[in-house]
Amino acid sequence: NSQNIANTIWAYATIGHSSPQLFDKAAEITLRRLDEFNSQEIANMVWAYATVGHSSPQLFDKITNIPLPRLREFNSQALA
Repeated sequence: NSQNIANTIWAYATIGHSSPQLFDKAAEITLRRLDEFNSQEIANMVWAYATVGHSSPQLFDKITNIPLPRLREFNSQALA
């Protein structure tokens, strides 16, 4: 589920371990299911990719289109 994906990516980034294959696969899955992710899960994913320096242009392009329609779901921490 979305929480498991976000938590796994977050955990890898938290310990400083970049696994390109894992991050690529997570991005692939997330792109298909992004509407299932809540604001905290999206924020955690963005933080994790940035922290390990893993580029995923397609994922980030799709994520940038989310906040306006779903702005009320995002608290100040998720927007930061």
